[in-house]
Amino acid sequence: MFAPDRSGFEEYVAARRGALLRTAYLLTGQHEDAEDLVQVALVKAVPKWRRIADDPEPYVRRILVNENVSRWRSRRWREQTVEVLPEAPSAGPDLDDREVLRAALLRLAPRQRAVIVLRYYDDLTERQTAEVLGIGVGTVKSQARDGLARLRTLVPGVGEVLATVEP
Repeated sequence: MFAPDRSGFEEYVAARRGALLRTAYLLTGQHEDAEDLVQVALVKAVPKWRRIADDPEPYVRRILVNENVSRWRSRRWREQTVEVLPEAPSAGPDLDDREVLRAALLRLAPRQRAVIVLRYYDDLTERQTAEVLGIGVGTVKSQARDGLARLRTLVPGVGEVLATVEP
């Protein structure tokens, strides 16, 4: 069995767990799913730790994105029946800006959401985002453009909302 450099892995997890959880939360929209996603990503990173120890962030982020897309694909056709329908969410100025943005992010396609989160929340460059997602820089640009356009239709004044939301 593989034995990673335990102290290096533990240091990485201690230092980056919060940032990974925030990224996972923005990808999934649920705290519990985000915790599960980070856990899966870290478990999958352990066998590769010796190879990625110098710069594990891109590898772990790619696992987060790929696992989230896989989860989304397996869940998207499932229907959930409930006894009582939830009340319709109220729209208006009293809604928290973070919740508005989170809900809008969840309405984006998974790849668009991943590009928006990595580019504008995790502040990666277009090239870094492309490497994490395993796509071309041009695809990152078009996904970001389309994702931002969709966000602008879902959240008019999204620029002002983004300026007030703390990570």
